[in-house]
Amino acid sequence: MSRHSEVPTTFWSDLNHASFEQGYLEAGSIRTRYLHSGERELPPLLLLHGTGGHAECYMRNLSSHGRYFDTWAIDFVGHGWSGKPDVDYEIDYYVEHVASVMDALGISKAHISGESLGGWVGARFALKYPERIMRLVLNTTGGATMNPSVMEKIKVLTRAAVNDPEWDTVRARLEWLMADPATVTDELVRCRREIYMQDGFKEALEHILVLQDPEIRLRNNLSDDEWSNILAETLVIWTSDDPTADDSVGRRIASLIPNAKYELMLNCGHWPQYEDPKVFNEIHLSFLRGCG
Repeated sequence: MSRHSEVPTTFWSDLNHASFEQGYLEAGSIRTRYLHSGERELPPLLLLHGTGGHAECYMRNLSSHGRYFDTWAIDFVGHGWSGKPDVDYEIDYYVEHVASVMDALGISKAHISGESLGGWVGARFALKYPERIMRLVLNTTGGATMNPSVMEKIKVLTRAAVNDPEWDTVRARLEWLMADPATVTDELVRCRREIYMQDGFKEALEHILVLQDPEIRLRNNLSDDEWSNILAETLVIWTSDDPTADDSVGRRIASLIPNAKYELMLNCGHWPQYEDPKVFNEIHLSFLRGCG
């Protein structure tokens, strides 16, 4: 039984009150898949997923956010159904992908909200392109830790799921993200399994996992001075059961960013936006709309 009052049913039940589309755009040279909700005249919002993930991690947030924002959840380069060039994906490569997505959409400035890898990219984007960011959300963000056991866990679970994409290996990768394994539905497993079974995904995975190499991770992590130089108004969200780092990491990041607010979500793991969408959506929308 889930610890949350609402167990996810299907992606479509999460979207039944939203105007919604899936599509592709050319972001520079990268064919990029997106999920979109909201009207183009609304303030733009980009939602950025984590390592090995895809836009569906925001399925439970698109409807509520599309009411107030021109909301785009993308598949990062190398991930989901987006293009997979034969290069290593370090953080600046993702940053340039996000900038190219914005250019393709005609967006000069946007709110950016990123989970895990997505937060790491969002933080670097805020440093490189401060004039292009409105508000920033760092949700169980990467970019601040160097934990060998966690890095090894990510490599082992992800390689197992991609190299042998059986039901149980893919489910194990997803359940590791959650405080409550019941949050992982068959539909979510099926979605990720199909992504992992794509031609070329095994090769792309090794380009994705370079950030779990200590030397490469070190040069991509943000220093204290860099966190302190993020000028955007920022919300740092952490959880009580995050498998990558405890909440002291989130508190420390929030203490370094000059204009940051911190929120702790209880009984959630690494995907609070999916595991407890009601609370996440309230916190997230309040911040992005400047209501709290």
